[in-house]
Amino acid sequence: MPVYVYFAAMAFALSVPLLWWAVGSARGTNQAVARNLEGGVAPLTDLHQIALRRSMANRTVLPAIRTLAGWAQKLTPAAWVKKLEHRITLAGESAAWPIERLLAFKLTLSLGGIGGGLVVMGARLEPLPLLVAAGFGILGYFLPDLYFHRKAAERQKLIKVALPDTIDQITISVEAGLGFDSALDRVGRSGTGPLADELIRTLQEIHVGVARDQALRNLVVRTDVGELRHFVFAIIQAENYGIPIADALRVQSSELREKRRQAAEERALKIPVKLVFPLLFCIFPTLFVVLAGPAAIRIVRMLLEVT
Repeated sequence: MPVYVYFAAMAFALSVPLLWWAVGSARGTNQAVARNLEGGVAPLTDLHQIALRRSMANRTVLPAIRTLAGWAQKLTPAAWVKKLEHRITLAGESAAWPIERLLAFKLTLSLGGIGGGLVVMGARLEPLPLLVAAGFGILGYFLPDLYFHRKAAERQKLIKVALPDTIDQITISVEAGLGFDSALDRVGRSGTGPLADELIRTLQEIHVGVARDQALRNLVVRTDVGELRHFVFAIIQAENYGIPIADALRVQSSELREKRRQAAEERALKIPVKLVFPLLFCIFPTLFVVLAGPAAIRIVRMLLEVT
């Protein structure tokens, strides 16, 4: 068997534990932190013993992941890295998937795809097998991008759906006498979903000393939802010009309810257009066969009898 067959099989085999570690460590980070906080830190002074207490994955796989991340970061343009990092933030996975881990995961998945493609195609150095292997590698490299893009879109949709009711609750709380920060805290802690989590994070930034307008702008960057951006800028302008926040909240709540009604009407008007293609390609051919089929059979029989 040729040597490159063994190299392809080794690349595919090495990619599996690296992928498993990347995914497993992303899921188990919080559990590891919790165990460390519960157990405390032992008073060890010997560096050798401290190193031995680390798991085998941290001593072997982690340096390999860091090396792969360095290679991937050098090969990837800075604009792409920044865009990918922003997409991770929009998906709400910035804590579980740092940019270095994701780049290493993409490179490992790409190498595994190339090795798997060569193994599947018999590892022949011909144009078609090499093209298939390259296709598997490209697919493996961009597959995480598609995943995070879809997850970010779903998260933005959830935020957009929950925004009108959230602003109504903030408006009611402010009109009842609470301050804006207290209203955000009440709504964030009583709600569920990505919008409530983002409101709590915004309050945490305000509590650690970030200015309110900057914290709200950070909220817009982390979500990238047009309606939320409009709401945040209205609140910032109301504070800058001395307009009562309750009035600004009332206007924003009314506008969002109107936008939600218009969006529902727009979706309803799109239904007839979307039904055209099923009618043309599924229902009409069936009706044509049912209605014209017997007549066509009779015509054929009559022609055969005449001849």
